Amino acid sequence: MHKTAEIIKVGIADMNIVKVPDLIRTTGLGSCVGVVLYDQGAELAGMAHIMLPDSSLSRTEPLNKAKFADTAIKELLEVMIQSGARQASIKAKIAGGAQMFQFSGSSDMMRIGPRNVEGVLKELKELRIPLIAHDVGGNSGRTIEFDPKSGLMQIRTVNKGNSEI
Repeated sequence: MHKTAEIIKVGIADMNIVKVPDLIRTTGLGSCVGVVLYDQGAELAGMAHIMLPDSSLSRTEPLNKAKFADTAIKELLEVMIQSGARQASIKAKIAGGAQMFQFSGSSDMMRIGPRNVEGVLKELKELRIPLIAHDVGGNSGRTIEFDPKSGLMQIRTVNKGNSEI
């Protein structure tokens, strides 16, 4: 008797993990970055919907770890290892980080999308997680869905159609 595949949704500043046959999806990735960590051998994947590059920007307690690149990826990695993933087998795919609004100035605070991507890449590098594929930048929102069985990420980009990485 096969279990029907479910789609587990990840909200903004949220994270979750799935095992095969389930899929994991997040919508509304504008300047946010969707990070998928996966271990195909363990048939396990996790996703974080990251809003900001660095938790030092937080003004709230307790800290929502899923909101920031520097805390979300570490937290997601720990949860995946506790669920049976092997650190040496974990790979990453990312999407999002769009520059949603055009600003006349080049204020760094307004470069949220690119700064989120930089924060995610820095964290993956520190944790020695290889980045297999990415679809970042531009100025369109995205929805991503990941299948831990195939290791493929489906990306729907506003006004640009679908792609797969």
